[in-house]
Amino acid sequence: MIKNKAKKFTMVAIVSIFSVAFIMGGCGKKQEVATKKDTTQEVKEQSWDKVKQKGELTVGLCAEFAPFESRNEKTGEIEGFDVDMAKSLGEELGVKIKIVDAQWEALVGGVEKGDYDVLITCMSKKEAAQGNINMTDVYYNLNDVIVVNKDNNSINSADDLKGKVVGVQAASSSEQAVDALKELKEVKRYNRNPEAFIDLQNKRIEAVVVGYAYAATQMKQAKDIKIIDKPIATQEIVMVLKKGNDSLTTKLNEGLGTIKKNGKYDKVITKWLKLN
Repeated sequence: MIKNKAKKFTMVAIVSIFSVAFIMGGCGKKQEVATKKDTTQEVKEQSWDKVKQKGELTVGLCAEFAPFESRNEKTGEIEGFDVDMAKSLGEELGVKIKIVDAQWEALVGGVEKGDYDVLITCMSKKEAAQGNINMTDVYYNLNDVIVVNKDNNSINSADDLKGKVVGVQAASSSEQAVDALKELKEVKRYNRNPEAFIDLQNKRIEAVVVGYAYAATQMKQAKDIKIIDKPIATQEIVMVLKKGNDSLTTKLNEGLGTIKKNGKYDKVITKWLKLN
């Protein structure tokens, strides 16, 4: 009798232990699921909130590509199409614009590090694609054209560049356009466009490939060169941001759409890029 009671007691104890373990295990799983849900909950991306909070949009550019951006020789101020467009965007977004001039080669790395909120510097999709970045909608389509000396009548199209020495700025979308050409005698790559134009005027090279707007600006100063008005490529120009800064990208796209509708964009185009 005592033995039977002992057996019953043992069975009850075992059942109780398993019941408690099951309940605790179940609670643990629920807690684990809840914790997992909390840690994987999507955090709101705050790039626009940070800009709005400080009241300022930091714009990186390289002021060496008139008429998009360059330093005024008299005042030393940075001016151009990109500068005025950035200011128009700032007006629509309700923030001030801070312009930071930097070396072209360091711009993409700078925006990745957070040195700038955005690059507005006549940068094409192809040029920007080297980095881990966001891009806005296209804000300008820029034609790459051939520039030759005025007395050169042998070059009238891209086909005529075969067997010729062609100059281009390195690390630019124009360089990519030149590299797509075939049977050139030589490609001379320059740090900056003015160096290529000096060699062109001194007949050390036979042609330069560059963006149309820059070429037209140079023609105003140098009457001994001419543009072959048959584009060899068209580059889509975008604003560039750090990868993942989606809310700021969206805001800049909205601002771009607004200034295109209200006439501010056309006003800036007329001021800087209507060259004929």
